[in-house]
Amino acid sequence: MLFYRAMRPVVALSFDLDDTLYDNRLVIEQTEQQSLLFLQQYHPGLRQFQPTDLQRLRQELCQQQPEIYHDVTQWRWRAIQLALSRVGVNPIQAASGADAVMQHFATWRSRIAVPASTHSTLQALQQRYLLVAITNGNADPTQCGLADYFQFVLRAGPDGRAKPYQDMYRLAAQRLQIAPQQILHVGDDLTTDVAGALRAGLQACWLNDRQRCLRQAGDSRLLPHVEISQLASLTDWL
Repeated sequence: MLFYRAMRPVVALSFDLDDTLYDNRLVIEQTEQQSLLFLQQYHPGLRQFQPTDLQRLRQELCQQQPEIYHDVTQWRWRAIQLALSRVGVNPIQAASGADAVMQHFATWRSRIAVPASTHSTLQALQQRYLLVAITNGNADPTQCGLADYFQFVLRAGPDGRAKPYQDMYRLAAQRLQIAPQQILHVGDDLTTDVAGALRAGLQACWLNDRQRCLRQAGDSRLLPHVEISQLASLTDWL
């Protein structure tokens, strides 16, 4: 554990989800593969559809509507709807198809293996602090057994622009009815979690569980208040 800034009293903790409370890499890989297979089988015109095709459609949509990237679920839904439309599916059926693909996506996306250490850490912290989650992603905390630890979960899109924008950080403080500096945000990303939280007036804890060097990291913009190498360190310190 390394301290870089003086700490103020903490009333609440906010947590990033993906790659902070669990390893997100394998579930994303499996979800992408299974979603692509489902889409290829959904319509004959998409049998040869590839991830690069989806990426091109996403880029096209983002050029037309830049703010869409704040809501990753809606962005993916729109790209799939467009893919179906481009192979001759009428608008109503394209929307229905996009719903079906996204439902399949959500099923695989929620197959997250949450470590026992995460559960024990959140259980301990829950006894002493208010806990919330702030995420840019579309994992469902209810499906993976995390929802009961949090007062609420804020998602980019429905609850504001994606981190590092300040929208969700400020909303968390408003809904908790406390000052931003009374919240310690915990996350693995130096840009979205550390810089974003600090610029919104929160305190920031960087989870560095991949042995990165803060002073050599290319995405290091602002020093966090504290750096930890494992989530369980929070219960020993706070």
